Amino acid sequence: MVGQDYEDIRYEIDGPAAIITINRPERYNAFRGKTVEELIKAFRAAWADKQVQAVILTGAGEKAFCSGGDVKQRAETGDYGPTESGMFEIGYLHKLIRDIPKPVIAAVNGIAVGGGHVLHVLCDVTIASETARFGQAGPKVGSFDAGFGTAYLARVVGEKKAREIWFWCRQYDAAEAERMGLVNTVVPAGELLKTAKDWAREVAEKSPTAIRFCKQSFNADTDHQAGLSNLAMSALDLFTASPEGLEGATAFAEKRKPDFNAHVNWH
Repeated sequence: MVGQDYEDIRYEIDGPAAIITINRPERYNAFRGKTVEELIKAFRAAWADKQVQAVILTGAGEKAFCSGGDVKQRAETGDYGPTESGMFEIGYLHKLIRDIPKPVIAAVNGIAVGGGHVLHVLCDVTIASETARFGQAGPKVGSFDAGFGTAYLARVVGEKKAREIWFWCRQYDAAEAERMGLVNTVVPAGELLKTAKDWAREVAEKSPTAIRFCKQSFNADTDHQAGLSNLAMSALDLFTASPEGLEGATAFAEKRKPDFNAHVNWH
């Protein structure tokens, strides 16, 4: 069963799994405000559907899972575009992925960088294609995630590796991501979605109430990070509108190296 009332994503039910696909391959599945709004709608639909026992989050095409916020859009309009609510609700999406009482499986089919990297980290498990690549890009393009994207990442891979990921903005292949505990398993590209569906079917055989309590217990240990995330999102709103933030977005859109020298301030 496929939902038709979406523009930036696809939503379908396959047995016990809801499959949510970010469908902007021409932008490497970068999200704008409308994309986030539709993702929220899809996750809420999956939460309410009693047939759904697990959610699979993936990206359209073979190149990208999600490349984060649409920096080109931000360079063009200064924001992530219009939404029905009038808000850019990425923080709420993060919390929804954590709060939905069903396992969320990231099926990473290509690039997962920036805000797209944060999305897969927040999923309960990650299955990666051999072609997947992981990393952060925020400090390269005048952005950051000082909430779940940093603090929770440190719980997943450890403090040293998390700082490396954010400070150096390198990219890591699927094998290295598996070694650092960033992904659960790596499979050939052609087997990615099948494997994710297999995992969904397997977990659907378990007690849904037990799974719900387990997920809530895991989350309880890090739920305080939601407060940090709220602070970080407020700071990011101010930062992206600053000359330093705008330089990052403009340089990305113009395909040149950003010049942050004028903004060095250690006081």
